[in-house]
Amino acid sequence: MSWTSPVKSESSLDLAMIGNCSIAALIDKMGTLVWCCLPRFDGDPVFHSLLGTIGEEGDAAFAIELNGAVRSEQEYVPNTAIVKTRIFDGQGNAIEITDFAPRFTAKGRMFRPNAVVRRVRPLAGHPRIRVRCRPRFAWGKRVPDITFGSNHVRWVGNGTTLRLTTNASVTYVREETPFLLDGPLSFYLGPDESLTDHPDKILRDFEENTEVYWRHWTRRLSLPLEYQEAVIRAAITLKLCTYEETGAIIAAATTSIPEAAGSERNWDYRYCWLRDAFFVIRALNSLSEMETMENYLRYLNNIAAVTNGGHVQPLYGIGLEEKLIEEITDLPGYRGNGPVRVGNQAYEHFQHDVYGNIVLGAAQAYFDKRLLHQPGLEDFRRLEQVGERAFAMHDQPDAGIWELRTRARVHTSSSLMCWAACDRIAKIADQFGLVDRATYWRERAQKIHGVICERGWNPDVGAFVESFEGSDLDASLLLMAEVGFLPAKDPRFIATVDKIGETLRRGNHLFRYHAADDFGAPENAFNICTFWYIDALARIGRTDEAREIYETMLSCRNHVGLLSEDTTPSTGELWGNFPQTYSMVGIINGAVRLSKGWESVI
Repeated sequence: MSWTSPVKSESSLDLAMIGNCSIAALIDKMGTLVWCCLPRFDGDPVFHSLLGTIGEEGDAAFAIELNGAVRSEQEYVPNTAIVKTRIFDGQGNAIEITDFAPRFTAKGRMFRPNAVVRRVRPLAGHPRIRVRCRPRFAWGKRVPDITFGSNHVRWVGNGTTLRLTTNASVTYVREETPFLLDGPLSFYLGPDESLTDHPDKILRDFEENTEVYWRHWTRRLSLPLEYQEAVIRAAITLKLCTYEETGAIIAAATTSIPEAAGSERNWDYRYCWLRDAFFVIRALNSLSEMETMENYLRYLNNIAAVTNGGHVQPLYGIGLEEKLIEEITDLPGYRGNGPVRVGNQAYEHFQHDVYGNIVLGAAQAYFDKRLLHQPGLEDFRRLEQVGERAFAMHDQPDAGIWELRTRARVHTSSSLMCWAACDRIAKIADQFGLVDRATYWRERAQKIHGVICERGWNPDVGAFVESFEGSDLDASLLLMAEVGFLPAKDPRFIATVDKIGETLRRGNHLFRYHAADDFGAPENAFNICTFWYIDALARIGRTDEAREIYETMLSCRNHVGLLSEDTTPSTGELWGNFPQTYSMVGIINGAVRLSKGWESVI
């Protein structure tokens, strides 16, 4: 029987994410693993075909191919991070691939190995499959040496060894030989360690335990009445973007998927931006998922201890690394759109909103009595140091929330977050009964408030503008009501919302800004900005309009409910790093804001 190459997936972001809060991987619609970094989110992408390959076609991917495949179906097991892909050949033969990263409690602690599990079984007929596992090291430059045993294959090189343990024929796997699938097969790809039992048995147990973990985790969420499936998928995805060992939260699982074709706006998002992390914490808190905040506070406390009241970078490595030197690799890029970068030069930036994001990310912990570890006065003193820095920087130029690389201004949104830092510290001081400190911080917040109202408001434009004494619009100003700077019904906020919609809206999508930056004028809408606009519209009473835009955004999600960073307004095509935590946050926030209350049905 000859081998017919299966239909390839379109080169797009129709990808499903699996993970376990240690690693993550992306699976395309035909069941091929196209992206996975090891031994952690920001590690070497041993599977990187999503961004192209240096060698031959098929490299840097882990495929389980059905002979003559013509179509597929893919979905998550409900309320879990387990993906099932069903592939059909049109001749009555079909297979099902189950993908996940193990995560469950064992021996009193969380079991989350740096490994992925792939299980395949025949669904119909007599399917013939080929297993093609070709990891590559050093960003594609190193082809590993291969060794093998009776039930495993090892890829060795560049200081790394990967082991694939399986109950399939090792010869067929090693030689990529097509064979008849006459029963279930299991594959465990991870560290160079032996499994303690038969692969099929132990991996079946891993799957059952992982499913139970996620179903129990989901059951504890406090969900809105409407849009529950979207919210659950967004919440699980945000959880998958947390690095549990340190508490860090990555902005996205990928690097260098461009914001638009040919734009060269290709950035590495596999690090912890304190800004993005705050929004993740806020969204999960709104669903009563507190564990992520508790873990993240450990990460924040370490940053506060290291910086000791001084300059705080906008982002750090997930292990608190400070220097994230940006380099360009040899990979051709997503759909040929290079460059592919590792590292991010933004670690050198001054972005003064970071101080507000630190305080806002920690604030709820000082009031929430459910937490296992309540912050105390020592933690508050460290927070005050952050507040002092916020006050000192509130009227100083910076790169701003959008990380402009060649221009510094006093950005209104940065000053807004400095105000939020002082305002929340005052409220925390009240909670501790520290009257003098509360007064001190309230006065500082009032001073910043006055400066923003004087210098950030442009009477000629009739709105708050992106920088002091400036004239351009910026979607980040939509956060003014969300962080409590102005009441939603304040005429100045309503005017700003109207002006931003008039200037930055394209259909039901919103751009970050309209002025050209270091790379020219923006080409695609920024998803989180659209969600901010939805929130602002709902706050000022335009709920029907907000709901219409929200449902447009839901329709832009891919086939398994995930969003990237950017969307082309005219086509709904997704661009930018994937899945983007900012965007998944917006799904949750929009549902919480717009949903009918439970009292309407019970």
